[in-house]
Amino acid sequence: MLRTIFPAPLLSTLLIALWMVMTQSYSLANFVLALVLGLAIPIFSDALRPRYVRVRHPITIVKLAFTVMIDAWHSNLMVIRILFKKNATKEDTSIFIRIPLEMRDPNALAVLAVITTITPGNAWAELSMDRSTLLLHVFDGNVNQDEVIKTVKERYERPLMEIFE
Repeated sequence: MLRTIFPAPLLSTLLIALWMVMTQSYSLANFVLALVLGLAIPIFSDALRPRYVRVRHPITIVKLAFTVMIDAWHSNLMVIRILFKKNATKEDTSIFIRIPLEMRDPNALAVLAVITTITPGNAWAELSMDRSTLLLHVFDGNVNQDEVIKTVKERYERPLMEIFE
């Protein structure tokens, strides 16, 4: 019962304090509004918050972080090279690639979305309703689609499955 009314007490407290500080009004009416918002927002956003995650393989997390940093660096260079290319042709267009996914964990999918989006030149475009296929926008249309699929599956999906599933 208490968990239904206060699903996230720390979040409620932070929202109330943040509201009071942002409005810079410490009147009773403003405090009541902050209290209502601080209690209502966690109740209505409960389904949006991630559930408890049991992290496995912390070494894999570190390896994945380094992999993402290196890939983002390489992708930055690739995007710069494409943007400064003097003789742009029609082949220099972006493409969408469908990538079959094995993982279904929502937290792992969220991390994959972040990874694919922070890598310049790529953007997470769509996830199928059954979470089995990712539609990825790739800026460099000259890439081998099979290589992109292999990269996502081996460098990102496999480690994420080790961590989350």
